[in-house]
Amino acid sequence: MNSLASVGNKAIAPKLITYPIVETFHSIQGEGTWTGMSAFFIRLAGCDVHCPWCDQKESWTSHIYPQQSVQMLAQTAKAANPAMVVITGGEPLLYNLFPLTKALQKLGLRVHLETSGAHPFSGQFDWVTFSPKPFQVPHESIYSQVNELKVIIATEEDLHWAEEQAEKVPAEVIKYLQPEWNHPDSQSLIFDYILDHPQWRMSLQIHKFLGVR
Repeated sequence: MNSLASVGNKAIAPKLITYPIVETFHSIQGEGTWTGMSAFFIRLAGCDVHCPWCDQKESWTSHIYPQQSVQMLAQTAKAANPAMVVITGGEPLLYNLFPLTKALQKLGLRVHLETSGAHPFSGQFDWVTFSPKPFQVPHESIYSQVNELKVIIATEEDLHWAEEQAEKVPAEVIKYLQPEWNHPDSQSLIFDYILDHPQWRMSLQIHKFLGVR
């Protein structure tokens, strides 16, 4: 991706700035605070966090996917007329997201980010969902940007990780525990934990229950 807004004193036109894209699609947001709302998803390719239970492992490698321009991505998102645009991955913070978010917001679109926070923060967002993973420590720049903390729970150890991360985000951040889809016992683990820790909420991936993307 051409991640710079300028080279020397010469500005790069937005249409020339590109990102490797796994897919774009219009669906509903299936997780967290905005569950059930119309969302246009932009899934960037590339991830170096490599969660063993990841359900998007095909997104880990970036070079096999086509590059799409900021202009094309923004126009496609606008045409979908969603309530929000969600930039996800892979790990989207591998890239400078300022050009993409500016182009989307210039068209009047609400822009959300879903990230593990593993790389320096970039972009202008209306909402940031932070889903930290113990497999790669988050970059410190993420913590002040968070609106929603969402921690995937597979085992009891993940609950300790969740509490460690919750201490680093602003107090008003909404906090979710989300069952790992392939660990059925994690649902009851979270259920019992939330009864004793009312500052947390449960997030379910309703798009998987519905059988949609």
